[in-house]
Amino acid sequence: MTSREISAFAAEEETRVLSLRPVLAPVHGRYGDHPHQTYDAWPAEDPAAPLVILLHGGYWRYDRMHLTPFAAYLGQQGFSVLLPGFRRSGGAGGYPETFDDIARIVDTLPEGRPYVLAGHCSGGHLALWCAARALLPAGSPWHTTRLPPAVLALAPLTDLDATRRDRLSNDAALQLLGGPEEFETRMASVDPLTLLKGAGTTGVRTVLLHGEVDEEVPLTQFADYAAVHRDLETVVLPGTGHYTLIEPGAPAALAVADTLRRLSAPWTGAAGRPEPAPKEPGPEEPAHP
Repeated sequence: MTSREISAFAAEEETRVLSLRPVLAPVHGRYGDHPHQTYDAWPAEDPAAPLVILLHGGYWRYDRMHLTPFAAYLGQQGFSVLLPGFRRSGGAGGYPETFDDIARIVDTLPEGRPYVLAGHCSGGHLALWCAARALLPAGSPWHTTRLPPAVLALAPLTDLDATRRDRLSNDAALQLLGGPEEFETRMASVDPLTLLKGAGTTGVRTVLLHGEVDEEVPLTQFADYAAVHRDLETVVLPGTGHYTLIEPGAPAALAVADTLRRLSAPWTGAAGRPEPAPKEPGPEEPAHP
């Protein structure tokens, strides 16, 4: 998934994790008519289990199959998990279709339940973008004040300009936004770092978790985003690369699960019973004061 030179450690990690056999979900569903507008679900037996919506990585090009083992692992950890597909670059997606689908996912699939929106790599970019949708101009079709209750960005791409500059995954950012002619104009509405500048916060409780020795996404992306987001929580896992975060059973994956539990705690009581969902804001009522 990268055109950059990486160490033998990182290459082995990538091969090990991405070679895991996909896991068939017990439930499948649709949120639209396009073949890519589907999702896999691992419902927990306990209806009070925290809900996680998991956005897959793959530089906006690849499908979600590589993340099914991790989604199943989170199901074993006591979460209800939704792993959606969406229209992707190089096919039916890119700008604007990918963002149309992500907005539709978070606006409809939770069905009023509190949830944590999590994403890995480019999925982390999409999760951070969802948290920033209230910062879009009111006339944007993606503008909303009904934001995710909490976001966990796992080794995310936060800066599309830097992703383009570093030519990550063979110019994936250019492909996402339709080429160099459209890049600057379109980036303004879909780049988490750009949207955050000036505002300093999205108003959404957000954790950025990454490995200390990530060689897939330059560490400057994490540092530059943290420097702008004044109430961001950053978690760094020592000796951890990019892909071990989504490797079932690995210490890093357990840390991810623990962070998801912590983020879901505000609306889950000590006995595991959900507290009432926050009241949906009206048209003039902000989701996050």
